[in-house]
Amino acid sequence: MRASDRAYATLLDEIQSGVLSPGTVLGEVDQAARLGVSRTPLREALGRLAADGLVAQQSPRVTVVTAIDAGDIREIFEVRRALEESAARLAAARGDAAAFAALAHDFARVDLGTARGADGYYGLIARFDRMLDTSVANDYLTAALRTVRTHLVRVRRLARDNPARLAASVSEHRLIAAAIAARDADLAAHATHVHLHNALESILGALDASTMEGSS
Repeated sequence: MRASDRAYATLLDEIQSGVLSPGTVLGEVDQAARLGVSRTPLREALGRLAADGLVAQQSPRVTVVTAIDAGDIREIFEVRRALEESAARLAAARGDAAAFAALAHDFARVDLGTARGADGYYGLIARFDRMLDTSVANDYLTAALRTVRTHLVRVRRLARDNPARLAASVSEHRLIAAAIAARDADLAAHATHVHLHNALESILGALDASTMEGSS
């Protein structure tokens, strides 16, 4: 792996996980030393993160981790809704119906009562995303989805654990997968719309609750 790729992967993970919180200053000299790379690959990594919208340059040698608020989250979901509803429609027309039917079956069997069940669910989500990307057969659409998903990792971290919402999300994904398997593009798109609406409301609700606690 190239030094710039290694630096990018490390910084991306630290930003998405919250190790590097919004507003953190990423000094060029300090970060190069910490990551064990020279300044050139570090600059390349920071340039990629800036293109992702995860950092912003304050001066030629100082970069900061960008903040994310309710307005940003709404904007991300506006883009996500357009992309994922289109992807669901295309997958219903072009995807492997049997594979999506199997995925719907797996969603129906998810047991959230155990830690392994929750981990299995997140694994199914990753499989669903990969299958969706393969099915749409559109490099431009999947590239745009990858960019949105980069930000979603940060957004999801802001939401608290909500067992009821997680259970509903399982059912919503099962319906989307089943609709794609049935070649029902309208239902696939509508189910995706409902899922994203519910996900956004849950995230914003958790963010509001966290803000209220922080001010109390």
